Amino acid sequence: MFARLYSRLSPGMDRQGVAEHRQRLLAGLAGRVVEVGAGDGLNFARYPPTVSTVLALEPEPYLRRRAGERAVEAPVPVDVVDAAGENIPAADGSVDAVVASLVLCSVRHQDVVLAEMWRVLRPGGELRFYEHVAAPDGGRLRTVQRVVDATVWPHLVGGCHTGRATEAAISAAGFVIDDVDRFHFPPGQASPAAPHVLGWAHRPAARPPGRPRPATTNGR
Repeated sequence: MFARLYSRLSPGMDRQGVAEHRQRLLAGLAGRVVEVGAGDGLNFARYPPTVSTVLALEPEPYLRRRAGERAVEAPVPVDVVDAAGENIPAADGSVDAVVASLVLCSVRHQDVVLAEMWRVLRPGGELRFYEHVAAPDGGRLRTVQRVVDATVWPHLVGGCHTGRATEAAISAAGFVIDDVDRFHFPPGQASPAAPHVLGWAHRPAARPPGRPRPATTNGR
């Protein structure tokens, strides 16, 4: 039910400003890209021509079908597959960039998904991320996030959690965050999911000493 509702609401969200954020997220990408949690494929039309291929992962059947329809009209080759971020169907070090767009809030284990992103990226490869995240500690909004995440929000909104410390999780996985923009969306509206980040990180050649690689579900 949420997948169908999300697909209906997405065009309106794009008009409110999400389309601009998608454009910023994907600008300048090149080479082989994996998009984790592609949803109904609204990013596809915005990939630049410097991208050679996009492997788009979407485990939800309705959204995957909609994404497949949009892939046909995309300006770059897009292959939509039934897969999730916990097991990315790509070889070690085989892609130039990974895109995470409003998905790390809903995956069951962020560390597992980020470990998979690290695995498939070549050294120096980019992680582009656009996510809503935890509000600063000590404020009223952070308290609201804790309450809704522990009660109704994940059950009503497809497993989404409003208060995840996604920036910290990206760094903990060994990525180096190069730039990040922090803002509230929708502008001027109160919502537990209002704090957003949009940025990019890269995979260094090796994780810093003392920073263990998170365990994955596939034994890698």
